[in-house]
Amino acid sequence: MKKKPFVTKEQLQEIVKQFPTPFHLYDEKGIRANAQAVREAFAWNKGYREYFAVKAEPNPFIIQILKEYGCGCDCSSMTELMLSDALGIRGEQIMFSSNNTPAEEFQLADRLGAVINLDDITHIDFLEQAIGKIPETISCRGIRNQQRHYGQPAGCKIRLYKRTAV
Repeated sequence: MKKKPFVTKEQLQEIVKQFPTPFHLYDEKGIRANAQAVREAFAWNKGYREYFAVKAEPNPFIIQILKEYGCGCDCSSMTELMLSDALGIRGEQIMFSSNNTPAEEFQLADRLGAVINLDDITHIDFLEQAIGKIPETISCRGIRNQQRHYGQPAGCKIRLYKRTAV
């Protein structure tokens, strides 16, 4: 697939005359086309949801466009949770994945009904203390090999899954 700019040099020269630099210029048509392509590619899976990494582009206009195509938000901080909430994105439309997470962030994620994603066995007790429970739906990030991960010995993921299983 040959990539082609969505704006010409002449158009950019006109834009620069009107708006001071630096600025960001987005291809809304391209964003919508790509979001639609993802939605169509996974249409066979009724439960599938793409989660957009808010930290990659915390622009509410872009996030709102992606929301229109069924995308959720992958949040990793209090600010990202607050932005998602302000845009009306809540519940399982939010995947909350973070490291060294303060209790307040777990609490907000829980209040918003986000799916909380753990990747470290030591997070289980802290999460339970922070929100007073282990949520009914929780995600545990896996690893592909048996090497050490985030300072945890091999096999910690298996213990994490067993610990959070009901």
